[in-house]
Amino acid sequence: MASTSATGTVWNLPNYIGELFQISRKQTPLLNMLGGTGALQRGGLVNSFEFPLNQTYSLDSASQPAITETASLTAPTSSVYARSQTTNTVQIFQKAVTISYAKMSNNNAISGLALTGQQQQVTNEKDFQIAANLEQIALDVNYTFHNGAYQQAVNAGTAAKTRGLLSAVSTNAVAAGTTVLTKALIDQLLKAMADNGATFGDMFMFVNSFQKQKVSDVYSYVPDSRNVGGSNIKQIETDFCIVNVVFDPHVPAASLGIYDMSAIKAVGCPVPDKGVLFYEELSKTGASESGQLYGQIGLDYGHETQHGKITGLTTS
Repeated sequence: MASTSATGTVWNLPNYIGELFQISRKQTPLLNMLGGTGALQRGGLVNSFEFPLNQTYSLDSASQPAITETASLTAPTSSVYARSQTTNTVQIFQKAVTISYAKMSNNNAISGLALTGQQQQVTNEKDFQIAANLEQIALDVNYTFHNGAYQQAVNAGTAAKTRGLLSAVSTNAVAAGTTVLTKALIDQLLKAMADNGATFGDMFMFVNSFQKQKVSDVYSYVPDSRNVGGSNIKQIETDFCIVNVVFDPHVPAASLGIYDMSAIKAVGCPVPDKGVLFYEELSKTGASESGQLYGQIGLDYGHETQHGKITGLTTS
C-alpha cells in the first residue's frame, strides 16, 4: 500500500509474517550517480535558497575584418560584451512520522496468516517508518532532478521549486514530432550539442523502460549464434563522445536526456547545527512519538548547453 496521512496505530499498521518486500519502484539512478542524499552533507553546499549556476557572455558571429591602413590610424568604436547570470533554487523536502505508544507496544500482535515459529520482521515500527519516508524523499528528489519546474519563492506562501534537467535544456532540444526513436534523431541532437559548444565531458543518456528498449533496437549488433540472442546497449560510440545509457524510471516516457554528468551536482542548503537532510523529534501532544524528516535540496547543472534532450517520441 502507498502512504496514508495518519498517525500510525495498531489498527492501520498491522503486523504480518513473511519476508519483507518493497514492491513499488525505488530506483534513483540520477541521484545515486550524484552521490545520493548522503553526499549533500559533504559538499555542494550553499547558504541561501537561490544560488548561481553560471554567468555567460556571447561573442559575435565570426567574420573576416576589412580594415584599411588609413582606417587603422584611428581606433575603432569600443566593443563590450555584457554578462548574464543563470540561477536555480533549492526546495524543501519534508515528511512527518507519528507512531502511537499502543502501536509501539504491539510488535507481537500478528494479523493475517501466521505459522508456528515464524517471526515478525519489522521489530521497530518507528525506525521502519522513518526509513520508508527517507526512501520516498530520495524518489521525490530523483524525480525532481529530471522533471522539476522552476519557481522562485518570493514570499513565505510561495513554494521554492528547483529546475530539473529536462526543463533546463532549451538550446539543444530536438522535437521528435511523435515519431519512433531513431539513430538520426540522436545524431541530430549530438550535432546540435557540438555546434552549440558542448564539451562532452562525461556523457550519459537517461531513458525510461520503453526508450531503453528502443535504444537497444537502434544500436544492436548481435553476432550470429545458434543459441544466444538479444542485446542490452549500455554504451554508444558517437562522432563526438562515448554516451553511456542508463535506465531511469523518472524520465518521461516520450523523452530522453543526454547530460554531461561532470557538470552536474546536487546542492544542499544546510540548517545550522542540523545539516541538509535530517530527522528530528517533534514536541509531544499525547501518547505518541512524533518526528520529521526535513531537507533543503536543489540541482546545479552548470550551463544548459552542456546537455540535450529529445521530446515527443512515440511510446507504443
